[in-house]
Amino acid sequence: MNTSRNKPADLAAKVGQEIGVSSWITVDQPRINEFAHCTDDHQWIHVDVERATRESPFKAPIAHGYLTLALLAPMSVESLIAQIDAKQVVNYGLEKVRFLAPVRAGKRVRNRVKVVAVEDKGSGRWLLTTENTVEIEGEDKPALIATTLAMLMS
Repeated sequence: MNTSRNKPADLAAKVGQEIGVSSWITVDQPRINEFAHCTDDHQWIHVDVERATRESPFKAPIAHGYLTLALLAPMSVESLIAQIDAKQVVNYGLEKVRFLAPVRAGKRVRNRVKVVAVEDKGSGRWLLTTENTVEIEGEDKPALIATTLAMLMS
């Protein structure tokens, strides 16, 4: 991972470039169960290990798509926000999210971040658009690709 800190204005020169890759995060069954508890989404394909192993097309329980999406937060702190010289970085939203492959319980995921756009909003604020590709260790297809927005305040 790049350890230099970029000023928001300097990120414009990095449009189209990968700026960071997070460490791997294990998406184990306890994490999936906790997410199910927090969201009241207890579909068997996520939480019933025996049934998912027996009946699901994935032959194992899988993480909720929104759990995988939620993991962008900690992965982005490491792979993106730690590299930005700003007083505050806040989530501004999502432009597009596509869930491409399921994350089976026990698999590890990581995030690759590419700068898509940087827009000066005035008053020391910059709108950063990034493309986030959440890879699944050992698999060709990513779990998801999401275009995210962050407001950088310097």
